[in-house]
Amino acid sequence: MSATLSPAPGDLATLRQQFRSGKAALIQAFRDTHPSVPAATRLLRGLARHVDATLQALWQQCGLPDSAALVAVGGYGRGELFPYSDVDVLLLLPNGCAVCEEPAATASCGPMQALRSSIESFITACWDIGLEIGSSVRTLDECVDEARRDVTVQTSLLESRLVCGPKKLFEQFRKTSEAAVDPKAFLRAKTLEMRQRHVKYEDTPYALEPNCKESPGGLRDLQVLRWVALGAGLGKNWRAMAANGLVTPFEALQLQRNEGTLKLIRARLHVVAGRREDRLVFDLQTAVAESFGHRGTRTQRASESLMRRYYWAAKAVVQLNQIVLLNMEEQIQGSRDAPMRPIDDRFLERAGMLEVASDDLYERDPHAILQTFAVFQREVGIKGLSARTWRALYNARGLMDGHFRRDPANRATFMQILQAPEGQTRTFRLMNQSSVLGRYLWVFRKIVGQMQHDLFHVYTVDQHILMVLRNVRRFFMPEHAHEYPFCSQLALQFERPWVLYIAALFHDVAKGRGGDHSALGAAEVRRFCRDHGLPKEDAQLCEFLVAEHLSMSRTAQKEDLSDPEVIHAFTGKVADERTLTALYLLTVADIRGTGPKVWNAWKGKLLEDLYRLTLRALGGAKPSQEAEIEARKAEARSLLALASQLPGTEGPLWKTLELSYFARHDAAEIAWHARALWRYVDSPSPVVRARPSPIGEGLQVLVYAPDRPDLFARLCGYFDGAGFNIQDAKVHTTRSGYALDTFQVVHPRLDEPGSASYRDLTALVENQLSAALHASGPLPEPSRGRVSRRVKSFPVMPRVSLRPDERAQRWLLSVSTSDRSGLLYAIARVLAAHHVNLQLAKISTLGERVEDTFLVDGPELQHARKQLQIESELLDAAAPLPN
Repeated sequence: MSATLSPAPGDLATLRQQFRSGKAALIQAFRDTHPSVPAATRLLRGLARHVDATLQALWQQCGLPDSAALVAVGGYGRGELFPYSDVDVLLLLPNGCAVCEEPAATASCGPMQALRSSIESFITACWDIGLEIGSSVRTLDECVDEARRDVTVQTSLLESRLVCGPKKLFEQFRKTSEAAVDPKAFLRAKTLEMRQRHVKYEDTPYALEPNCKESPGGLRDLQVLRWVALGAGLGKNWRAMAANGLVTPFEALQLQRNEGTLKLIRARLHVVAGRREDRLVFDLQTAVAESFGHRGTRTQRASESLMRRYYWAAKAVVQLNQIVLLNMEEQIQGSRDAPMRPIDDRFLERAGMLEVASDDLYERDPHAILQTFAVFQREVGIKGLSARTWRALYNARGLMDGHFRRDPANRATFMQILQAPEGQTRTFRLMNQSSVLGRYLWVFRKIVGQMQHDLFHVYTVDQHILMVLRNVRRFFMPEHAHEYPFCSQLALQFERPWVLYIAALFHDVAKGRGGDHSALGAAEVRRFCRDHGLPKEDAQLCEFLVAEHLSMSRTAQKEDLSDPEVIHAFTGKVADERTLTALYLLTVADIRGTGPKVWNAWKGKLLEDLYRLTLRALGGAKPSQEAEIEARKAEARSLLALASQLPGTEGPLWKTLELSYFARHDAAEIAWHARALWRYVDSPSPVVRARPSPIGEGLQVLVYAPDRPDLFARLCGYFDGAGFNIQDAKVHTTRSGYALDTFQVVHPRLDEPGSASYRDLTALVENQLSAALHASGPLPEPSRGRVSRRVKSFPVMPRVSLRPDERAQRWLLSVSTSDRSGLLYAIARVLAAHHVNLQLAKISTLGERVEDTFLVDGPELQHARKQLQIESELLDAAAPLPN
């Protein structure tokens, strides 16, 4: 259905009535039509044409000059308009026709004042008739300047369409806008924006109230692909991208199909809400589902049918987005020509991505499907799967049948992934993202996209399970000890943590079936343990944890813990200390995995009280979680006594230190710090001590000083300027606000330990570094370190990841790139320039590659635009320096 406008001159009321009635007719026709993608397409295009006609009439009525043009930009520029979306327009003026900004200007500005008045009348008239427009007024040159400063403006100008005005001016505008795009910079900016947006929406397409435009797997992910392709001249639609080799014809069809599904859902959501609403919130889900014709049954709500349809479309978009974006990155950045490092006869590494050796690998050898993830988990520096690997997995889904799941070799590989020392979180997320996890664990596939209708869970069942797995893994990672201090203590001595990973995977796997999901899940995990050959003791613990994963939280929150009978009953249930510890860890991980607002200090105290009371009832007077830390302290005290230090002198320093400090330092380092600092705990001046490294190479340098934003940068700047290469850094901030940092450094002058050069450099470092820390001037420029021959031959694409921790109070920053002198200082300067404070740092040099992790905080990290700027500057700092 279409609508036309023919208002009488100056009759704004008539125009308003015609616009509103025409829009209402289009929406009503959509309501009355069977919900389908073609119906949604007709609505979106019809609304855009209707707005075109309205704006053209207003443009003529307001008497704007013939030299100016009205340009549709953004979503409206694509020729599609959702019922209650903003109408973004650009009032384009030729160069030399800028609007005078001061109404009370001189007489020479008379024509400009008239133009300004016409523009104001036009914008006011748009709002008067009910058009919610987002407008900007720029000349050609101003468009280019603004686009270069703001990637959001550059993006909106890419999708532009002439509504009325001179075609010659518009064509000139299009050419200059397209010429101003730097494809590499634009790709990087849009990728960083997308990553930031994904973090904002919990990095999952499966939130229970997803934003069908902005969430991962939403329409915005598809628009990013189109924008990048436009900016690089690789096609304006899926068919054109297929012609340019970015997607296969099958993938183009899948992109079009899933985009249509998302557009249909969003259009129905707007119509049902009667306003601009892109979130599928609980109170609208049922109405939207019923508008599709879904009806609730005894076993399934109408909203569940709708949401499963949405989740499967969003999941497909996430997978296809990965494939296409990686293809674009390879083509635009030129990494497709990067050298490949053979891993084995089936897999290669290229630019940090895992690549299959041949497109038909999985068809020839289905065992390689799970081996892909074992290699991804095992190989240091592999950051993801290449587009070729993603595509091969996408096409191999049909191979993962019942025979595949029963194959002993595949079962052994799956257990290998579970029992690996690290990497379970990212590996299982990738397996789920690629649909491999649900194909191998068929019981898991049944809960992909399964909603949980309560006020606590903010994720679907599969995403909640993966969040619980992530939380369990973090208990065993020192860099997360500040988030889970008590759990981290317990995890220090828990053997075979993979038992907890299995329990996490199965604890909610039977939800949605009806009946007791804990009992049903226990039967599933019992079958899994039998099929995968787990020892009886571990199999029984897995089954117990799944069957009783709710019992500890129920007891702690609903029972009287002062009642001995309650403690006795719970003690009888857990039976031994290992089972109690395992259940406590799983319970905390489960509660924290339901949503960011569910966990609180009170729940934590109740659970910890129950744990301690039960442990005492089991016969352990002192909880064993402190054993490892206490053992390190005891060994450190022995070392201090051997060095003739009086007992107790370490106490004032140790009282200022967090658990993470003792977890990250061995007893010898703890003793050295205590011996060096016991008299300087409150020293206002920096304390610097250096010694030959205990590992026999280079120096170990201790710095203790009042913390300040640029301290780490000044430390790195000194080492850079003095010719030292930092191999490792352990950074800690005490409770009293002091930085306690330990560096492992090497220098070309250093030869054998104990020689004069060691003694000279030790004294030199202690004196010069102390002086450098008193400086307050600007930070010096980093040295232009030359990259090695190996780095030239096997370049590492710089990657930066900046994510908030669970409490969104501090951020985890990861930087991966080729090693070179001055790199750490270049990174530290960026952090210092933005007043980003360092809490912890883990500096790892792996041959010619560095993998640095920082725990940071700072006010600028709370602002999206500043965060993007920091990430972009870090990428620049991490990029290889030109020779």
